[in-house]
Amino acid sequence: MPMEERGLGSRPTIPQERFDFLGYTFGRCYNQKNGRAYISARPSRKSIKRMVDSIIQETDRRRILLDAEYVVGRLNRKLTGWANYFNMGPVSPAYRAINAHVLTRLRRWLCAKHKVLGKGERCYPDRYFYEKLKLVNLPKRTHDLPWAKA
Repeated sequence: MPMEERGLGSRPTIPQERFDFLGYTFGRCYNQKNGRAYISARPSRKSIKRMVDSIIQETDRRRILLDAEYVVGRLNRKLTGWANYFNMGPVSPAYRAINAHVLTRLRRWLCAKHKVLGKGERCYPDRYFYEKLKLVNLPKRTHDLPWAKA
């Protein structure tokens, strides 16, 4: 029997199905450079949604009387813990989405706290959060992942 008939000479096909397990979605991903498909794990939509809900709760208008450093400190602990758990597979898109959401929510929260009109992008640029309030920058954490140094 020739090798092609037994399936040994051809490439195995990667299944289309995805499944969620322990906060990850396992399934087909595509290499950005060559477009090849591979099986990998990434944070599930449900876990990202749970983190977004947690951020919304921390930056709720009912917490306006709290100090900004305190709120950012609580967010940093949540973001660091979430990023430490979800550090496997293609995590950059999830990190960027969570990071953008945190910045938007903190800007809104600070504008409400200090009664600033508008979206607060001039009053509170990204540098303000990272340098003055010491907010964790999730996309920069991908450079420190162990397989990034190989």
